[in-house]
Amino acid sequence: MIAQYRVAVAGCGGMANAWVEYAQGRQDTEIVALVDIHLEAAQAMGIKHGLSCRAYTNIKQAIEETKANVVFDVTVPGSHFSVASTAMEQGCHVFGEKPLAETMQQCNEIVALSEQTGRTHAVMQNRRFDPRIRSLRALMENGTIGRTGFIGASFFLAPHFGGFRDAMNSPLLLDMAIHTFDQARYITGANPVTVYCQEFNPPGSWYEGNAAAICIFEMSDGSVFCYQGSWCAEGAPTSWEAAWRVIGEKGTAIWDGLNMPYAEVVTAEEQDGKFVRDHVRIEGEAVVMDKTFHQGCLEEMFLALAEERSPETDCHDNRYSMAMVLGALESAKSGNKIELSAFMNTKG
Repeated sequence: MIAQYRVAVAGCGGMANAWVEYAQGRQDTEIVALVDIHLEAAQAMGIKHGLSCRAYTNIKQAIEETKANVVFDVTVPGSHFSVASTAMEQGCHVFGEKPLAETMQQCNEIVALSEQTGRTHAVMQNRRFDPRIRSLRALMENGTIGRTGFIGASFFLAPHFGGFRDAMNSPLLLDMAIHTFDQARYITGANPVTVYCQEFNPPGSWYEGNAAAICIFEMSDGSVFCYQGSWCAEGAPTSWEAAWRVIGEKGTAIWDGLNMPYAEVVTAEEQDGKFVRDHVRIEGEAVVMDKTFHQGCLEEMFLALAEERSPETDCHDNRYSMAMVLGALESAKSGNKIELSAFMNTKG
């Protein structure tokens, strides 16, 4: 029996293991090809997971010979555009690791190619698939704090990766900020309008490039999103999910990235004349999810194919999160506030 989804895995590094393990748990899915520029890496992946499929160094050849109809793009960011383009042109849907692509022009071309071919391209934004952030978003959607005016995210960690991140020009913005920026869009349901960013490399940093940044985004709902982060902040770390404060007209929602979110809102009784008003705490409701993080995002991608709809992290949506990253980099470089609508349509 031929599986409904025939998957070619492009990129057989460490991250691909989670993708392969998820696919192996689906009865309607078969991994039919493993692809890597280093053939031995693809072969090793097959041995590790007990796969009998062929190993390749060329994604086009792999698709043609195996009749794959889905490509997992787990390659390095510099290969995302070429792998995605080739896969969609060959009739495959693409589920890829972040980022969507390295430049705004490439992001736009992927979106256009998805429309032209009718193929889905979805991006792994695993931090959306967290019951706690879903609970925080529900507080916004339910009007618990009223109309949102300010969103603040603090991200302070000190990971000593070694390797390519230590040599990147903008390691925080390029490699990590996409998660927090996408979270902000998810929490608020709003898209970015403008950005002003200053990035820098603090004393004591072991990164060659700028490992810290402060970004101010104006959002489409009229709110302001302020991001402050550092990847060389020793001591008192935040969660990898960041620490959030969302302020609305009726109160404030808090999520530390570790525990469940909650809100404090002005109590209903009459409080005219009070210098500081009384507030009541409202706990975020538990959200039940069968699969979370990477598996949750992959589950949504496959479900969208089955239901013939766009997945939550479709390239059309993810293009806005990428614009936040690339626009912030452009602002830091130029020293100017960037109008993102113009940036998204004209920048390479």
